[in-house]
Amino acid sequence: MKTRAAVLREISRSRPYDRTRPVEIEELRLGTPREGEVRVRTAAASLCHSDLSVVNGDRVRPLPMALGHEAVGVVEEAGPGVDRLAPGDHVALVFVPGCGYCPRCNEGRPALCDRAAAANGSGALLHGPSLLTDASGGPVHHHLGISAFAEHAVVAQESVVPIASDVPFAVASLFGCAVLTGAGAAINTARLGPGRSAVVYGLGGVGLSAVLGARAAGASPIVAVDPVPAKRELALRLGATHAFAPDEAVEAVRDLTGGGAEVAIEAVGSPRVMAAWLDTVGRGGTVVPVGLPAPGRPLEVPALAFAGEGKSIVGSYMGDAVPRRDIPRFLGLWRAGLMPVEELHTHTLALDDINTALEELASGRAVRQVVDTSGLLSAAGRA
Repeated sequence: MKTRAAVLREISRSRPYDRTRPVEIEELRLGTPREGEVRVRTAAASLCHSDLSVVNGDRVRPLPMALGHEAVGVVEEAGPGVDRLAPGDHVALVFVPGCGYCPRCNEGRPALCDRAAAANGSGALLHGPSLLTDASGGPVHHHLGISAFAEHAVVAQESVVPIASDVPFAVASLFGCAVLTGAGAAINTARLGPGRSAVVYGLGGVGLSAVLGARAAGASPIVAVDPVPAKRELALRLGATHAFAPDEAVEAVRDLTGGGAEVAIEAVGSPRVMAAWLDTVGRGGTVVPVGLPAPGRPLEVPALAFAGEGKSIVGSYMGDAVPRRDIPRFLGLWRAGLMPVEELHTHTLALDDINTALEELASGRAVRQVVDTSGLLSAAGRA
């Protein structure tokens, strides 16, 4: 079948985004689901900084590539061997399709699945090569096994988590990346609990989801740090107890916590920030980086911080989430009013406006923009 999709053919050489080399909306041919795969009509896809990192070359991916990795949709067709999904099911899409068999999956850490990492890095799907071709018949790579900035996507069944049909598409679209990564970092990786102090540096969709996760876990104080005043104000509405600009944060955190926070979640992707927060968490404190720096950027920290002060840096990819467990769990917190992720939704755009959305993301003005990929989102709004 044919589908319209946002395709990147050449990276932007300027930072953070060069409108002179826009992502193009192209009509692609999408193959039929193979064994273990499903076709989904995408309803809403939200923009993440990881999308921008592919466009500007910070995350090196094979090109051309159909972009987008955070989305929700409705199953249209199930391939052979798929028995837990059926046409009409509402599903959240997950960018790491844990295979269930590799050593990492067997450890209960599907976010670090070896087979998924290999497939995602090559632009393939978990069960085989790309199913996307362009008008000339040339292959187009999948982005993180999904390629959600499109009307339709074929994905591995391992990339799919069923959700209730009454969850609004715009809300559900945030759970496959932002909430899993941010709230997961606070709850799964940092294991925040009642009364533990936390700092979140960087208040995009992931950082604000970390604030939500910290609040749901009962952490206190929760300090939010970002240079943008509107994002600090939003963090306070979402449960942060304090919010500061970066130049005043270190001293303020030390005063609030009696020497340093127990946990600092870094959601910027800056080695400089990671090193700074290792210096400002207290003895025995932990820095949890969730931001993705450009490959090759070094991290330099005082070696004595580890054995001498008992500090640690603990990486967190996709929030150490088990998607089939955590997406329903986090949706339950949303239903209870404890995780109001709709507050992260900046605005909605059409698929044809993908370059405008990327520009807004690069500017730092937007938190989470949602793309109405196939008209289902606007149709649901009219219902």
